[in-house]
Amino acid sequence: MTWTPDSWRTKPILQQPQYPDIEALHEAEKDLTNSPPLVFAGEARRLRKQLALVSKGEAFLLQGGDCAESFEEFHVDTIRDTFKLILQMSVVLTYGASMPIVKVGRMAGQFAKPRSSDTETIGDVSLPSYRGDIVNDIAFDAEARTPDPARLIKAYHQSALTLNLLRAFAQGGMANLEQVHRWNLEFIKDGTQSSRYETLANEIDASLAFMRAMGITAESTRELRETDFYTSHEALLPGYEQALTRVDHISGNYYATSAHMLWVGDRTRQLDGAHIELLRGVENPIGIKCGPSLEPEDLIRLAAVLDPHNEPGRLTLITRYGASDVGRYLPPLVETVEREGLSVVWSCDPMHGNTIISSNGYKTRPLERVVAEVQGFFEVHRAIGTHAGGVHIELTGKNVTECTGGAAQIVDENLADRYHTHCDPRLNASQSLELAFLLADELKTRAPRGL
Repeated sequence: MTWTPDSWRTKPILQQPQYPDIEALHEAEKDLTNSPPLVFAGEARRLRKQLALVSKGEAFLLQGGDCAESFEEFHVDTIRDTFKLILQMSVVLTYGASMPIVKVGRMAGQFAKPRSSDTETIGDVSLPSYRGDIVNDIAFDAEARTPDPARLIKAYHQSALTLNLLRAFAQGGMANLEQVHRWNLEFIKDGTQSSRYETLANEIDASLAFMRAMGITAESTRELRETDFYTSHEALLPGYEQALTRVDHISGNYYATSAHMLWVGDRTRQLDGAHIELLRGVENPIGIKCGPSLEPEDLIRLAAVLDPHNEPGRLTLITRYGASDVGRYLPPLVETVEREGLSVVWSCDPMHGNTIISSNGYKTRPLERVVAEVQGFFEVHRAIGTHAGGVHIELTGKNVTECTGGAAQIVDENLADRYHTHCDPRLNASQSLELAFLLADELKTRAPRGL
């Protein structure tokens, strides 16, 4: 079937807000259609090339950021601290595993969230579920929960401002390896992970001093002073994505310009559905969330639609099973993909399958379960001889107490101290660094592809 940016509208669709004012929705989408792109086709092509290296076992994908960005928490400090944390994690991985790290943020567009129910009930009051700030407000009242198309425009502008900051940070000096000590966040400077990080930073300083003596400096070498940093989000609202889809005049192909990479969620990856129809026609890197309900044969069918030419760097398979189930569900998927000869990036989302309710009623994720799923992910790939290519983490550079465990020894009673998430619990900086050191150790012991 011929693809067009609006051909998704002929398909069945799930997880969509019910806007009471359809005319206002059309006007908002029209405004977005006439707005400048947020990212550029050349940037998305560069990311595909880097992800192709990941698929070959020559690089590693680090994808992380907020569960759901919010309008209220939008601040330069929040963006800067999350960017610094991802830089810290990437340098731990790069130095520890001797491997390039592809850095992709869940930032500058990760506003929409799927929900298990269309409504939320408190007492005898039922209202539309909160679907992210791009749709409605988290406050539990009728006006706040009514989907508002004006929020699409606000999300676009906040994404543009976030991207401006990220580009400035990545290219304006903050990513300079000579600043590696300054990436350490204030609130973890006295912690265990900070000490490990400082030891590594000192080793990097010594390496840089040697390189300077050889005439290799940050001024002469772009890779020492700048970094590539990409953005991504779940393509949950096809109308928003269509409005920001553009023809690249160099290649003549369509690109989604809302982010460098888009993914389809576990709830919206129906083969005949609107979300797959939308994504099959854009040339960006595409992720597929793979949960327990995804059969290997269905994944092969999805790959045939989204990546008919089997191009390395096009598809990233983001697995989300939970620590207790990764060893059961992942091997058949990997074995089938290998048998079919598909070139994909395998990435582990150890967050969504490990969500529990704490003893005092908070949604949380124990770090030990997150770590256990990552370890299980690596064990499966080592056993089969494939490349454990990346992780997909919900994290923040803020000093939150949303996930239990880690060197800070957060327990259920601590969760109320700084529980700020609008949706799902995130790892804080100390917990994220702990995970990064674990990943570096796992990558050191990786088996060569095919062995």
